[in-house]
Amino acid sequence: MKKRKVNPLSRVFVKLLGNEKYQVITIPVFAILLSLVVGAAVIAALGKDPVSAYLNLLQGCGIWPKQKYAGGKSMLTDFFSFMNYWTPMIFASLAVAVALKAGLFNIGVSGQMLAAGFVSTILVGYSSLAAPIAKPLVIVVAIIVGGLVGAFIGWLKYKFNINEVVSSIMINYIIQYVVAFLINTKYVDPVSRQSTNVSDASRLTLMSTEIGGFKYDIPLGIVLAIIVAFVIKFVFDKTTFGYEIKTVGLNRKAAQYAGINVGRNMVTAMLISGALSGLAGATYYLGYFCSIQPKVLSSTGFDAIAVSLLGNSNPLGILLSSFLISIMGKGKTYMSSSAGLDAEIASVITGLILLFSACGAFIQYLVKRSKENIAEIEKANKAEVDK
Repeated sequence: MKKRKVNPLSRVFVKLLGNEKYQVITIPVFAILLSLVVGAAVIAALGKDPVSAYLNLLQGCGIWPKQKYAGGKSMLTDFFSFMNYWTPMIFASLAVAVALKAGLFNIGVSGQMLAAGFVSTILVGYSSLAAPIAKPLVIVVAIIVGGLVGAFIGWLKYKFNINEVVSSIMINYIIQYVVAFLINTKYVDPVSRQSTNVSDASRLTLMSTEIGGFKYDIPLGIVLAIIVAFVIKFVFDKTTFGYEIKTVGLNRKAAQYAGINVGRNMVTAMLISGALSGLAGATYYLGYFCSIQPKVLSSTGFDAIAVSLLGNSNPLGILLSSFLISIMGKGKTYMSSSAGLDAEIASVITGLILLFSACGAFIQYLVKRSKENIAEIEKANKAEVDK
């Protein structure tokens, strides 16, 4: 009997992705690389250079140097601007992840962002408070408002078994149109048709701060966002509270049988999720922007769902996935102007990343099948040699 040969590609595939201990990292990375290859093929099909297009994305975020810069700008100033854009995405993605840990799907992050941003704007943003008081107060108000909206959704789920997806979508609409009405009747800027700009003292980004002849947009929330990510990681991995929330998310009936207060943990998880959404709203509407556009919900809250899933709802994974997706969002304008590509191509690449990442379970299945096939072939060949 002739010896069967193992497909070299299958062997490489298994060697790279076969270690189950590291598959939580290797498979998402493989999926992302695969999506970038497919994205490059799309760009090439449009007659453009994929390498240049990807470099343009990085250049637009200050991760790769441009050929020239305007006055007061540099690679570092671009990167600070990117971090300003990235900050709300971290908070929003963490908000989704906390809810998912409890088995809840918070699709109302954008509404909670808007509610927190609006209340913070009218209470603090339009005040004459000094910066040392105004900036911390913006954060406190945003946390309270976002947390209350999130807790209300969790309470509706626990008390009346109202699906959190339905209630959060409805609350999104309510917040969207109530805020639009108030802006258009009381706080509208007649020129921009958006809400009046908040004061510099209350803004969570130090705009056009001159250092060494360059003007930086310094996001004050980025340090807090990274600290919060590590705190959430610690809470879910090392505390009883985090364990209870995860248990409720895995099996509510088993958690209740074990003596865990399911209702309290559901409401608490949504409260924390809403509070994080509030921080996203504060750093978005009183940080990256300084006003609110009526009748518009930020796409950040919806993109955060995909980012959280891409990061496996792991706070550290979310830091990386939100960084990657934010590159696509922030760098697309420069890519469009430099490479002559539509900015929507960046959204196509983002969609490919999320699509391939969603196939992680299928990739894991293929790796397992390949390992089994290789083992069978090697076993059959060994038996043939022994004969």
